[in-house]
Amino acid sequence: MTADGGGTPRSVEAGEVSGADGAGEADKGGRTERGTGVPDGTAERAGGPAELDSVADEGGDPLALRLEALILGAERRYTPFQAARAAGVSMDLAARFWRAMGFADIGQAKALTEADVLALRRLAGLVEAGLLSEPMAVQVARSTGQTTARLADWQIDSFLEGLTEPQEPGLTRAEITYPLVELLLPELEEFLIYVWRRQLAAATGRVVQAQDDAEMVDRRLAVGFADLVGFTRLTRRLEEEELGELVEAFETTAADLVAAHGGRLIKTLGDEVLYAADDAGTAAEIGIRLIETLSHDETMPELRVGIAFGTVTTRMGDVFGTTVNLASRLTSIAPKDAVLVDGALAEELLRSGDAPKSEAEVAAAVAAAEAEGRPASAVKYRFALQPMWQRPVRGLGVVEPWLLTRREQG
Repeated sequence: MTADGGGTPRSVEAGEVSGADGAGEADKGGRTERGTGVPDGTAERAGGPAELDSVADEGGDPLALRLEALILGAERRYTPFQAARAAGVSMDLAARFWRAMGFADIGQAKALTEADVLALRRLAGLVEAGLLSEPMAVQVARSTGQTTARLADWQIDSFLEGLTEPQEPGLTRAEITYPLVELLLPELEEFLIYVWRRQLAAATGRVVQAQDDAEMVDRRLAVGFADLVGFTRLTRRLEEEELGELVEAFETTAADLVAAHGGRLIKTLGDEVLYAADDAGTAAEIGIRLIETLSHDETMPELRVGIAFGTVTTRMGDVFGTTVNLASRLTSIAPKDAVLVDGALAEELLRSGDAPKSEAEVAAAVAAAEAEGRPASAVKYRFALQPMWQRPVRGLGVVEPWLLTRREQG
């Protein structure tokens, strides 16, 4: 569950949870139970609360439990039923929220904290105030849970794993992990909030610039796929570590190029990335840059890029619709180290002046520039378009792809 504001759980106000069926009372041994925090199934995987209690009774303090107590900043106090009751929501709604956030069912184990109660109360409060409908609140929980789950996994697998390698002989990973997390936690938390606010500001800006309400959900965007050629064969030939390094290098390069040139990375799928841009020129520049950059990297296989322009439905940070499907199909038929675009994107590039309609248009533009006393080099088109053979595309009928290349400036 989430904590309050900056992440440190607030104490529940006096009287708010005192009647929650004994929540927070000491157990039979006279001590307050310590727990695993969020209902993510940790207790079940470790053998259940009873086994954890027996470990604690024997004087043991597993590193996983200590780390969870450090990260959550609160002790286990509530069963799911008690937490729902303390938050003033039905058990059914609480379960829907928890499952949407990606937390496993834990039965009625006492494994929840005050932060879990506050999170339930906030979501339910947004619904009661009419700011969110109940289905929308569940979507908020799901999108947040899915995004942060992936982020947490990435940080542990790629970041903390390297940092917790023993730095000195005789120093175990367990001995360095706890103090390291203790130092990193507040800094990573503040950085997460900063990046989220930046991304939220950018997304809000795009929405308010939409021409009408319908465009906020169904928007006209350029959508591009970039796909590594022969990736399946690589998985059989490379060692797991080598394959992981290649995928990470591809995703990092693609993400940097997409961001640097004004696009948005929608998702990565190992050997494939999906990105979007508000205009055709930006999407085309990204596609060409991807080819140019990766073709100079001898460790990378060839790349294919497909881009389409049209109406796109956005949901939970992802994009859907015929335009997305068309971009995917164009990628699958693109030549190696080449970019294919659909007719709509080609028309946008012609309309915006990013590509000439013909060499005659270029000659006319050069002549007009010279007549005005400007050099011929002042006439600049970024891209060249070459029509390809029409062909049937599964599920989309017959399409006429265009080969997109960078135009040499003369």
